[in-house]
Amino acid sequence: MSMAPTYERPAAPVANIWTSDAGPSSVTPATPSTVAPQPASALDWREYFADPQLRSLIETALANNRDLRVALARVEQARAVYGIQRADLFPSAGIGASGTRQRLPGDLSLTGNPYISSQYQVGLGLSTWELDFWGRIRNLKDAALDDYLASDASRRALELSLISQVAQTWLSLREYDERIALAQQTVDSRAESLRIFTRREQVGSTSKLDLTEVTTLWQQARALVTQLQQQRAAQAHALQVLVGIPIDTSPQALDRMADDASLMRDLDPGLPSSLLEDRPDIIAAEYQLRAAHANIGAARAAFFPQITLTGSVGTASSALDGLFKAGSAAWSFTPSINLPIFQGGRLVNNLDLAEARRVESVANYEKTIQGAFRDVADALSARRWLADQVTILQATQDAQAERARLAKLRYDHGAAAFLEVLDAQRDLLAIEQQTVQTRRALLSARVSLYAALGGGSRLMPAAGVPAGPFARTPRVVEPTPAAPAANTPNTAQTVQ
Repeated sequence: MSMAPTYERPAAPVANIWTSDAGPSSVTPATPSTVAPQPASALDWREYFADPQLRSLIETALANNRDLRVALARVEQARAVYGIQRADLFPSAGIGASGTRQRLPGDLSLTGNPYISSQYQVGLGLSTWELDFWGRIRNLKDAALDDYLASDASRRALELSLISQVAQTWLSLREYDERIALAQQTVDSRAESLRIFTRREQVGSTSKLDLTEVTTLWQQARALVTQLQQQRAAQAHALQVLVGIPIDTSPQALDRMADDASLMRDLDPGLPSSLLEDRPDIIAAEYQLRAAHANIGAARAAFFPQITLTGSVGTASSALDGLFKAGSAAWSFTPSINLPIFQGGRLVNNLDLAEARRVESVANYEKTIQGAFRDVADALSARRWLADQVTILQATQDAQAERARLAKLRYDHGAAAFLEVLDAQRDLLAIEQQTVQTRRALLSARVSLYAALGGGSRLMPAAGVPAGPFARTPRVVEPTPAAPAANTPNTAQTVQ
């Protein structure tokens, strides 16, 4: 029997539908995707990310990232702990041989004469084996198994996070390359303007003030290039750490940001309840909650008698050559029972500790769900509103470029002061940089949405559990089109 409380999945502390921000963008994108939306959990990252360079980086990171190697080692540690705990369900037997030869002085001998005695024994021994009537050992084994499965789910969550981080860092590098290219074009253009205005000032056709303003614009553009170069270098270093091996992160080795809509597939967010089946971190939190339930059962069983068996069978003789002669058989059988009476409050406090840890696990499980719900809601909101911003900024950039062109014409014909040209060029550079940043933010939001929805989680291999009559194995079922309700048992990840 098991004295663990019956497990029931806590109700998800989130709404049953996404917020209104999850709807489509109110502004039609310039280059809409032609690929139909697909649930993220059933979409492998190789299918979601279309760029071959990004795919190569992710594959390299999955093979070489040190954090992922640490996570894999922890999974193996948890698997070993489970195997150790599971072994307690079975009796331990071993073959032993012993020999004893001793001399007794006369004053200790019954005959009053000293003598030498010998004893030899060979046998199969059964060490102390607890009969698990109350389920204490079985619950400890179940808790170890749930901890093992939780560690594997955490490993899959880290793998998904690594995929997202590589993609985000790669997008940042591409953003910086495009911003640096725009800033460098501005530097070259203003350098030419500085050359022209320097000549004009020398011949007296323009004022020293105009030359100073052109010089200021040129220096500002140069400062922006150096600032962007430093920020790009930091991102390149971060990508090197994520990938785990030296790679070429020079601008020539990376593609420019272009055709943003084709970089990633469209996603269907589904229902919030689907997160319970698809997010590896939620699955890990639920396994930890199951482990807390099993530990309560073990703490309760400690109040009941412990029945143990010890025995051996073999042969014994006073002479070495008589070990296997007729009549030398020997055996022993020692059952024992231990009933705790007074422990100084140890057992009661162990049970209180287990129950308090279950309360903590419930809160952690609910907190994980709330965090996952927010991740998805934030990504959906960003995907919608950033798409609007990109469309608006692109139109604004076109208008600002026309403004800068007209201001330059007005100045060349003497109809406007150079201050008007100065303001227009500054605003144009700012809007160009902002447009690139917002485009990258929109792509990052799509990456975040893929990770928040548990991208590819249904395709990730789960941990294998050794088969056996006393082992619980995770029963994996094929995902169905309809998402389960929030308060139904987790059939896909439940350990039976």
